Amino acid sequence: MLAPANPGVGVETESGTVENRTSGSVQSVERAFHLLELLADSGDSSLTELSAAIDVPAPTTRRFLKTLVSLGYARQLPNRHYGLGLKLTRLAGRVESQFGPIVTPHLDTLAREIGESANLAVLEGDLVVYIAQSPSRHAMRMFTEVGHRAHAHSTGVGKAILAGLSDDQVARIVSRVGMPAETAHTITDLAKLRTELNRIRRAGYATDKGEQEIGVVCYAVAIPDVPISMAISVSGPTFRMTQELGKAAVPLLISESQAISKELLGLLG
Repeated sequence: MLAPANPGVGVETESGTVENRTSGSVQSVERAFHLLELLADSGDSSLTELSAAIDVPAPTTRRFLKTLVSLGYARQLPNRHYGLGLKLTRLAGRVESQFGPIVTPHLDTLAREIGESANLAVLEGDLVVYIAQSPSRHAMRMFTEVGHRAHAHSTGVGKAILAGLSDDQVARIVSRVGMPAETAHTITDLAKLRTELNRIRRAGYATDKGEQEIGVVCYAVAIPDVPISMAISVSGPTFRMTQELGKAAVPLLISESQAISKELLGLLG
């Protein structure tokens, strides 16, 4: 369910916009961004749902959405629902480019302490995209090219991110991109994926044991409390990624994810 807005007290200006007397903000801008946040959190939504969520009459909400669509920040689907527009990808890419200096030291710590390759990935659209890596010191190591895209259901970082979404959001992602079997170990059934995501929520971390690539094991943790869905991981060959190493990796992944969150929130204000 979409959360309702809190419009506050406002006054109409000469330009026809509404200023919030409490904060001095322009309410129409606030509502436009609220619409984008609702679409990001809840996925494709109808005009009725969005209008109720921001507590604005449908004709006014339609005008907001029409403007966002014309600018490329939202799109109208064949079923007349609204979704996020592709232009947001360019903005997200610029934000992500600022992550390197913050994230790299933490990935380096993971790679040094665990001895295996460490990655950062974000959810972009319905796929995960790897945006930073610190390689293992071993000659035989896992390498995921920065910019590589993968399905969320078959990767450790993807499942860690999906565990932070609602079941409805996960179902919508799966309905759009499917659940292809990367290996014989990949989860390809939505009910089984939901069971796995519940396990991840309880445990606080995700695993990929040969689901994306045979012979590779990955442990992953989502970055908490940040507005972009993202996760970090360590991965390596099965013969080195033992259960004992996993037990050592998880607490470090959690502590580094919390440190990254704190720094990113400082960057994003």
